[in-house]
Amino acid sequence: MEIRVNPTRMELSKLKKRIKVATRGHKLLKDKQDELIKKFIEMVKENKVLREEVEKELSEAFGNFVMARAVMSGEVLEESLMYPVGKVDIKVAQRNVMSVRIPHIDIMEDREEGQNEENNPFAYGFAGTSGELDNSISILARILPKLLKLAEIEKGCRLMAVEIEKTRRRVNALEYVMIPTMSHKIKYITMKLDENERGNITRLMKVKDMMMEKGV
Repeated sequence: MEIRVNPTRMELSKLKKRIKVATRGHKLLKDKQDELIKKFIEMVKENKVLREEVEKELSEAFGNFVMARAVMSGEVLEESLMYPVGKVDIKVAQRNVMSVRIPHIDIMEDREEGQNEENNPFAYGFAGTSGELDNSISILARILPKLLKLAEIEKGCRLMAVEIEKTRRRVNALEYVMIPTMSHKIKYITMKLDENERGNITRLMKVKDMMMEKGV
């Protein structure tokens, strides 16, 4: 590999300072990468458990809905679901995890009077509907907080994965490119300086021998 650098003591001093900073930066980035991977694995495990719970409850809700369609007329079913009355207020913020801005979703609880009636998920009377439809609506209303939490975790996992990849590239750039290149340059300059030093000593010895031959 061809090395282009001025073989001077000043350049050698600069390179030694730079490689010291690069080595420290590599260690810090490596530690960050390890911690990011640890947090990422924790989030993936939490996501897996929560997704399994949500999928199980959704499957139950859809099963009840299919049964409701079998025992109810299509017109009554459509009328029952036409005007949803429930509402949910959410607040989306961010939390910092190892310099990664991960979304955090909170369901705002309104404790004013009448709120329970507003959040009633049933937009119909129970006289003309089946129990399976009631169960399906109840499950869907109940798992909404889990769905929001699942969305929060999955978005966080994607952001963490991007940050891990960026950190990995920086670690590899320092470990396999910058630090080895600077090490080669330091070795090259040191060799050149030693070579020049030996050349100077040889010239001084020759001058001394010449002066001794002339009797000076």
